Amino acid sequence: MRIAIVSDIHGNLPALRAVIDDLARRGADRIVNLGDSLSGPLQPRETAAFLMAQDWVHLSGNHERQLVDYSPGRRGPSDRYAHGEIDGPVFAWMKGLRHAQALDGEVLLCHGTPRSDLEPFLHSIDGGQMRAAREDEIEERLGDVAASVVACGHTHVPRVVRTRRGQLLVNPGSVGLQAYEGDNRDYKVENGSPDARYAIVERRRGAWSAALVAVPYDHAGAVDMARQRGRPDWAAALATGYL
Repeated sequence: MRIAIVSDIHGNLPALRAVIDDLARRGADRIVNLGDSLSGPLQPRETAAFLMAQDWVHLSGNHERQLVDYSPGRRGPSDRYAHGEIDGPVFAWMKGLRHAQALDGEVLLCHGTPRSDLEPFLHSIDGGQMRAAREDEIEERLGDVAASVVACGHTHVPRVVRTRRGQLLVNPGSVGLQAYEGDNRDYKVENGSPDARYAIVERRRGAWSAALVAVPYDHAGAVDMARQRGRPDWAAALATGYL
């Protein structure tokens, strides 16, 4: 069993297509998407059309919830742009998604943590930076979840953790945005590369393993789109993986 995990696409369809091409070479039995699929100044409408046509398991991220529930005054610039580009069928699709979902008994998917779409799982915010979470922090967020594999997104930072109980925890990183600043500018994330990120988890002889994958793509078009739409922060992040 090989499961490909994508997350935090943020409307970056060229990056997603590069991941799909790479997956065609590596192979996977299933593809799952952990959410935050559309928000951003790139191609939310086109990305939604692509994703809605796929036979994948899709989750809702915090940005799907915000696009559906937030009033105009509460939306940030990325949500405002996406909200103006998508239509009724896309909103209906997003409303039907959950932020956490079990998969085949052994695997639990979540956007943030099993209990929240906003809470970072394998990372913590400390002193204006996102750092690797400590064991006690991870265990508290994991709670009584007994799944052999837990896949999470939200932070955009790839990481794999094996708990003392033997559970495999995987954050694939972000397909579409490799650096960003927190909504309140209280922290920043910089992955240091523009490459699209995803992960593959695989079960062999009853044991689960994980591989984190970085895929280069022609990001110049995405950078140009961000600049044209007044988002120099996104343009820098897409071009370099730094702010």
